[in-house]
This record gives sequence, structure tokens and C-alpha cells, in this order.
Amino acid sequence: MTFHLSPFYRSAIDACRKAQRLLSSELTPSLFEKEGFVGAGGDLSSGMDMAVEKLLMDALGSFGSFDSEESGRVGEGESTIILDPLDGSANALSRFPYYGISIARLDGEGILKEALVCNLANGDLFLIDSGGNPLKGDLASERFKIPVPPPRPEIGLFEKAYAHPAIVAALDAEGLKFRSPGAVALSLAYARYVNYMLFVGPFRIYDFAAGLALCKGLELIVEEDYVIVARDPEVAGKLDKIVRERSAEKV
Repeated sequence: MTFHLSPFYRSAIDACRKAQRLLSSELTPSLFEKEGFVGAGGDLSSGMDMAVEKLLMDALGSFGSFDSEESGRVGEGESTIILDPLDGSANALSRFPYYGISIARLDGEGILKEALVCNLANGDLFLIDSGGNPLKGDLASERFKIPVPPPRPEIGLFEKAYAHPAIVAALDAEGLKFRSPGAVALSLAYARYVNYMLFVGPFRIYDFAAGLALCKGLELIVEEDYVIVARDPEVAGKLDKIVRERSAEKV
């Protein structure tokens, strides 16, 4: 379908292409180093995180100020651009092909105007149009389409499953298969292609600002310490019950 890319989207996509080229080239040792800088999101930042952040800030600085998982608040402008420069950075540092970029632009009143998530490993590109409707494309072209999910997906996605063995056991007992790929924004972008997406942990805006916007039309449950996205309200309700019960057992 024909979709007119805004100047912001064009600049963002161009930066994503540059980041993809950087991370698919021969990487220097400095990109893998972590030298003690703790980013605004609370994690140690690597040279790879900082290199991608610089590409994005250079490309998008004329559109507003930044709130980035790495460097926090940077720059000035009416709009605020929320960045996760390298979603799934542990995957990228391990050369596991599930990592990407998350970008959301809020206007001066805090209203979301543009949201984009890009899988740098395979070029999948997700964004919303001016009506907030999700579209899917790829970095190799500027053609976008309405996402067409499979009729009966067999798995869900559970981010941070390793930290919640009781929930894992409950999902297994209910026959709710899942994978835990390790990149929250990307998993939100793919949420309509799977049975459900579950995240349990502290809510950080960098992980969710763009990804949740891509979940329009799905069942959403957003709490302070967990997020559920599902195609089926019954599945969402079942997941909500599991998380609440297992969380109560910890208290």
C-alpha cells in the first residue's frame, strides 16, 4: 500500500539503515566494551549502545529533544523523542539475531505522533500511520502493508521469563507455550503474530513507548510491574490471573 513517510520517519529509517550496516559489518572490539557507564535505564551501556544512540541523535536532533535509555535527557525542542537505541543489546553483543531500535515522538502536549520499531537483524520495520494504525515494512523498501497475522499461532512471547519460574510453571500447566527472545520493544511489535506477549518486571518507558503503540486492536493489560498483550480476551484474562496469583505468593 502507498504510505507517505513523514520527514521524521524518513530520517529515522535512514538512521536505522546506517545502524544495520554498522552492526552487520566487521565490529571493532570497542563496540563490545562496557566501561562502567550506567545508562538512564539502569543498565551498563556498551560501545555498541552508544554508537547506535549517536547515529539516532545525529539524524533526529532537529525534531526535538531526547529521552534515551542510554544518555537520558539530551537537547532541546518542543517534541520529545523517546529512544531505546539498541533494544535487546545483550543479544546484539552475543550476535544473536533479535535486536533492534525503538523510537517514539511525543509532541509538546505529550501526545504520541510517531512510533517505529525496527528489527536490525532481519530488516523488519513496524510503524504507525497518522491514525495510529500499525503498518509493517522492511528497511530495503518503502512499501508498507497492514500486518496479516497467522490464524492460529502456537507460541507466545514471555520477556524476562528467567526471573519468574513460578509463572513459567503455571504457563506450562495451562499449555501456554512461549519463547523468551530478550528484546521487549521487538516482542511488542511482533505481538499480533503470536498468541500473547507477556512482560513481568519494572515498567520502563524506553521499552514500551513505541512498542505499545503498535499493539492497537489487541487486548492490553498494563500494570506497574507487568504488561500483557493478547489477541484473545480470554487468553489475556488467563494470563492476568496467573501473574496476579504467582505475584501474591511472593509477598
